[in-house]
Parts: sequence; C-alpha cells; structure tokens
Amino acid sequence: MKLYCATGNPGKLREFGLAGHVLNIDVEPLPGLKTLEAPEETGNTFEANAILKAEYYSQFADGPLFADDSGLAVDALGGAPGVLSARYAETGLSGHDADEANNQLVLKNLARLADTNPDRTARFVCVIALAEKGKLIQTFRGEVVGELLHEAKGPGGFGYDPLFYYPPFGCTFGEAASERKFDVSHRGNALRQMLQYLTR
Repeated sequence: MKLYCATGNPGKLREFGLAGHVLNIDVEPLPGLKTLEAPEETGNTFEANAILKAEYYSQFADGPLFADDSGLAVDALGGAPGVLSARYAETGLSGHDADEANNQLVLKNLARLADTNPDRTARFVCVIALAEKGKLIQTFRGEVVGELLHEAKGPGGFGYDPLFYYPPFGCTFGEAASERKFDVSHRGNALRQMLQYLTR
C-alpha cells in the first residue's frame, strides 16, 4: 500500500517512513508538495490544523494522504507552545536555528514561573488526519508524557527532543535512538493507530 504524506519536514518523514516499513506500507511525500501554496493553519487545536492540511493536500494526491499537526504542551505554561510549537519564538529562522530559539524561549518562560510553579511536566501531542480527494476519513491522536530539563541534552531528534526527558528511558528524546524513541513517541503512537486502521 502507498500512502502520501503532506510534510516536507525531514525528521517527520524519517519517522513516518520507519513506521510504514514495519507494516509494509510505503509512505512517500506528496509529489510536488513544495510547489503548492501552503494553507494557512488557522486552527486553535492540533486536530483542526491536521484536518485542514489533510483535506487541502489530499485534493492533489492520487490516493489517500495524511497530514499531521504536532507539538509540545507544557502544563505550567497552560499548554503552550501547543499549536505554535514550530514557530513559538517567531524569529523567522528555520531548521536547527529555529529549534534552538524555540527551546530557549520555553526555558526562559519556565524560569519566570519557577518560584510559583516549579512543575516541568510536558507532553508531546500528535494528531494525524487521513483524507482522500478533499474529504476527511479519520483522525488519530497520540501523546507521550515527560518532563523538561533545564538544558538541552543529546544531538538526536529535532524540535524540543533534547529538552524532553522521558523517565522510562532515563534520558531525553535527543539522546535516545530514533527507533527506540519512535516506539513510544506521540508521532509513533498516532501513526500506528492509522496504519492499524488501514490494515485491519
């Protein structure tokens, strides 16, 4: 089975391809994705943005397509950065520079609250929306709970992974091997739900 994915994020593509391979599903980026004008992500929830993207991009796919919206929700910050996770620092930077700026802003905002709210619990959330020919088929939600360290650790992963300490591993997602991380990650959980739905 071939399944198209509406993301140009290389980190996400690696993880999606890894999970698809296990279940004999070929996950490929939507051909010509970079030439399409991206829809404005106007939703206030991960679900809303995932659906918006899946319905839009599936109009250009020859078969089913999925899109995801994912990010970090920090309890002490009222769920922020949430749907703004990728552009939290609003620096206009891209790639690793943007990741670092986002991480630093989360740490700065947590430091301001340290005296009144020392809680550093956080969760990664991923919602995947599956659509075909502009119509939503189903959504799938995955979460993983951990805590944020005071400094980044580990060269692996992307986004907030180096800050996200996962107690069962005894290390951050930035220190964990990608296959091990994917076994428990929010993105892995959501994707496995979708693939099981498709192969049932």
